[in-house]
Order: sequence, then structure tokens, then C-alpha cells
Amino acid sequence: MAFDQGLAQRIRERLAGTDGLSEKQMFGGISFLVDGNMCVGVIGDELIARVGPQATEAALARPGSRLFDFSSRPMKGWITVAPDALEADEALAAGVDEALGFVRTLPPK
Repeated sequence: MAFDQGLAQRIRERLAGTDGLSEKQMFGGISFLVDGNMCVGVIGDELIARVGPQATEAALARPGSRLFDFSSRPMKGWITVAPDALEADEALAAGVDEALGFVRTLPPK
């Protein structure tokens, strides 16, 4: 499965300079990990963001967001954001920053 290279590049730019950042091909797309914990990714043309269980409901209230459901089992604490909701750089930044904030609370792997 191909993924949106442009969206991946926008995420790279947003995460530039983040300590412990790495990239890994996952789920047929690309994932960005911080200290070994998956933070955000791109599958197809959608953003996948790990916002954490406490922030899930608020994240789902934003336009274009839904639970991440890769294998018919929604993953608590993860959301998917549709491409039309990510056109503005501010919208992408908000999703990436929220995920980064949560992942920084996790112990390194």
C-alpha cells in the first residue's frame, strides 16, 4: 500500500529536531516513533495519531477524526484524521503536537 509522501514530509518537518525520533515502515505506511513509541503515522492519505485514552473523546470531536480501526478492532487512544481535515498546517500541527505530548509521557522502549 502506498502512502501520501507529501503528508509524511509535512510530519517530518513538524517533528524535525525531536529527540529520539525514528521512522519505520508499518501497516503499509510509515510511522514516526519517539524513543521507540509510535507517535504518528501515515496510512494511505490519512494521519494516524496516538493521543492517549484520556484525550480520545476530545480528539474525536475535531473535524475528520475517527477511531483508528486497522483490523476491525478500534485502538483506544488512537485516532485517524481524514486528509481534507489536514489541509491547514495548523490542523496538522495540532494533531502531531498532541500525539507528541502524549508519547513523551511514556517510558522509552
